[in-house]
Parts: sequence; structure tokens; C-alpha cells
Amino acid sequence: MITIRKSIDRGRRNHGWLDARHTFSFGDYRDPAQMGFRSLRVINEDVVAPGAGFAPHSHRDMEIVTYVLEGGVKHEDSTGGGGVIRPGEVQYMCAGSGVTHSEVNASPSEPLHLLQIWLLPNAKDLKPGYAQKSVSAEIDGRLAAIVSGDGRDGSIKINQDTVLYAARLKEGQEVVLPLAAERFGWLQIARGGAEIGGAVMQAGDGARFEAEAGPKLKALGLAEILFFDLP
Repeated sequence: MITIRKSIDRGRRNHGWLDARHTFSFGDYRDPAQMGFRSLRVINEDVVAPGAGFAPHSHRDMEIVTYVLEGGVKHEDSTGGGGVIRPGEVQYMCAGSGVTHSEVNASPSEPLHLLQIWLLPNAKDLKPGYAQKSVSAEIDGRLAAIVSGDGRDGSIKINQDTVLYAARLKEGQEVVLPLAAERFGWLQIARGGAEIGGAVMQAGDGARFEAEAGPKLKALGLAEILFFDLP
């Protein structure tokens, strides 16, 4: 079964320096019917004004993944991790027993467009950690694992039995979403559009998959997608 959550139905908060769209409940946007899906807790699509960003703040007991669509985000945290993450790269932070970090638009003149993803960890009070990896070549024209619980295919290893795949596809390209019948899936359209199960999805749309093994996706124009294989 495929259930689509349209982009327009997401929560939206515009703070001036930050225009945020929330697939699931976050901050002062709360919808009891949208509290996450399986181990996936947050997908925030953020557009951050030039030079603006999130001042140092703390998290714990969360696996946090950042995926940049446009611009660059400067990250610093209390583990010593940091750098500028740009399109074609993925960043991971294990908040674990507690971490303080900041995220700022690295450009003084151009906006930053990113997806921030939170996953529930498989244990509490883990040792905090940081990783960053270029995935641009891996995701062009195909679906590739970029983070996973087992570090498959050189992906960043996280503390959850989840695989996050990404793909950048040209018009008409097709991929089979790697989902077993006993697993659950979430598809997020980051750019462009796609057809799946007879339905058309556009940028910002998401879809949950239950008891739906190996669904096929077709790109409608240039498309960039994220797909979560969830326990």
C-alpha cells in the first residue's frame, strides 16, 4: 500500500531568515497524525537566508542526516566535527549522549536549501560522532545507499537498521525501490517529479510504503529522490 503526503499538506513556518516545511510534527507545528514513520522522525525542508543559520544548540539520542540541495551549510559541533556541506554530499551526526552544534549558511549572498532528517537510534546514550561524505558520483543515474545501519557499499554507518538511498535521475529513467515485503519505506521527492504506482509525485511530496515489495519509480524530467528502507 502506498500513501502519499502532498507537499502542500506539510506544516510550514516562515521565520524570515528561515522558511521551513515539516513533513512530520516539529517545533510548534504539531499534527498527532504526523509524528513520524517507523524510525523516521523528522524531514524538514529548510531555506535559510544568506549568512543566517542556527546558533549553537543541543540534541541527544537522535541520528541526524543533512542533505544539501543548493548552497552550502557550515557545520560545527562539540565532537570536533565540522565543515561545509554542499550539494552531492551527505553529513551525519550522532547526537547520542549529547552534542552541541551550529549550522549556518556559508554564503553571504545566496540562500541555502537543504533537507534535515532525524532518525531514532537503536540505543540511548551512544557516543556522539560525525561523518561527511561525497556521494555525487554514486547517485547520478542510479539509486545508491548513502547511509545505513551496516555501512553497505561504503555508505556512512548509523545506529539504526535503516538504509537511506538517494538518486539523481534524468527524464524517463526508472529505478526499483529496494524494499522487501516485511519492511517499510518512505519516499521523499527532493526535486522534480516522478511516477510511482500510477500516481504522480512532485518536489516536496512524500509517500509511505507498507506491504509493498519492490515498487518501481519513473522520473518525470530531472528528478532527485531519497528513499528510506525502514524496519
